[in-house]
Amino acid sequence: MSRVSRCSPHPYQLLVEGKNDMHVIKNLCKKYNLKEDIFTIDAPEEYNEEGIENLLKRLPLKIKESGRKTLGIVVDADENITSRWQSIRDLLTRSGYSDIPVHPPSNGYINSKVYANFPPPLIGVWVMPNNQLPGMLEDFVTWLIPPNDQLLVIARKTLDDIEDKKLDLYSGPSRCKALIHTWLAWQQEPGRPMGAAITNKALNYDSAEALAFVAWLKRLFIE
Repeated sequence: MSRVSRCSPHPYQLLVEGKNDMHVIKNLCKKYNLKEDIFTIDAPEEYNEEGIENLLKRLPLKIKESGRKTLGIVVDADENITSRWQSIRDLLTRSGYSDIPVHPPSNGYINSKVYANFPPPLIGVWVMPNNQLPGMLEDFVTWLIPPNDQLLVIARKTLDDIEDKKLDLYSGPSRCKALIHTWLAWQQEPGRPMGAAITNKALNYDSAEALAFVAWLKRLFIE
């Protein structure tokens, strides 16, 4: 694949909610030799621009960008995966796509319809953590912790104890963030970011969950 001029958008792009998503995905791609020139990852430059609302605003513009061939979308399901999928589905429908399933496929969505008079980019959607359950990037990353890891057991018990004593300041949906960052704080290099924990092999990049996500990326951008 030839390199693209810096003046024009890359024809193959992955749209994500924030920088944590970008770094986790980049480090997974390195482990599987998915080179950076195959596709670029578009993440907000400023922290206050991160999140689903900003992504939904960017999505129609990304679809219409000149030269766009493939656009992948990675979003968190959060508490209601049905609602999250519907928001993506509605937006894609308004952008001209059709035959989008009512529920996200378990192995990630990639549209297969050929449009005669409307040549949009190929679209793929992955809803974190696994297209089936509520949750977010941090749930996905927690699944990459090696099986039978004793620190994870202790981290969960620690959060349970804090919550029993009403000392937790995080909301329920953010428990997975507290869990993974507690676990990361107890590693050989305490407090390394999630993406870096993949690089230094603290996390299993070849877990079933990681393999499923990487397989979706390959189907979308390579096959």
